[in-house]
Amino acid sequence: MENYNLSFRFEQGSFVYRVAAIIIKDNKLLVAKHKNSPFYYTVGGKVELNETSEEAVIRECFEETGIKFEVDRLIFVQERFFKLNEIKHHELVFFYLMKNHFNFNILENSFSDQGEMETLHWLDIESLGKYPIIPEFIKTKQINGVLGIEHIISKE
Repeated sequence: MENYNLSFRFEQGSFVYRVAAIIIKDNKLLVAKHKNSPFYYTVGGKVELNETSEEAVIRECFEETGIKFEVDRLIFVQERFFKLNEIKHHELVFFYLMKNHFNFNILENSFSDQGEMETLHWLDIESLGKYPIIPEFIKTKQINGVLGIEHIISKE
């Protein structure tokens, strides 16, 4: 059976329904970086048709790290509006804090599912402000101690 990502292109732009994982170990955040991009970003990807956002974030984590993480809880919902190459984009992203109650080992600069195009990195949470990270709000939010669910609207 073929899987369908919940992303749509229109004449006016595009819409994408995504999930992102907040994976923390030793006060560091796990991020990915594509070799053709200056930005770091959270592990995650597009939700597929008939897949819950929790199922999607678990699948994406496994695809990118080889580890089957468990969801702790939803911490952010972001509506992101941006322009890239003169095309308007609208994203809806659910950010999940992942449990780390088991011992896992992801090496710095290891390759994700993108092969040699994408590497995984551990960034110190207290130093996130000095890195080019998408989404921008990750630099300033208290991601290690969020108590509820925060709704974020970003117009870039």
